Amino acid sequence: MTALRFVVGVAAMIAVLGAAIPSAPAAQGKTRSFSGMCAFYSQGGRLAGGGRFNPNALTAAHRSLPFGTRVRVTDPKTGRNVVVTINDRGPFNKGRVIDVSPSAARALGMMGRGVIFVRADIL
Repeated sequence: MTALRFVVGVAAMIAVLGAAIPSAPAAQGKTRSFSGMCAFYSQGGRLAGGGRFNPNALTAAHRSLPFGTRVRVTDPKTGRNVVVTINDRGPFNKGRVIDVSPSAARALGMMGRGVIFVRADIL
């Protein structure tokens, strides 16, 4: 009987503490979306994520998101969007929030415009 009370007490304590502890993104102040200027890059070579640059892959560079993070990038002007995977660091130009590969830029319809305003949602 004492063991059963202990187990029930521990379960109740876990339930109370679990409800009081916010989820990791909320606790760290992480946002699930951001917006700003986006450009595309096409230089070859090694990426910060360790791989080689592939202009045909749907990839992107971001300053702080973990490698492998999937992000939906949307052009609010046209409604076109693409899901990219973060595999590089950047952009290094002030005012830009994300750089996408040429393939992702084609999907967004931004090849002729160069730099566009986007909304990005972390998936």
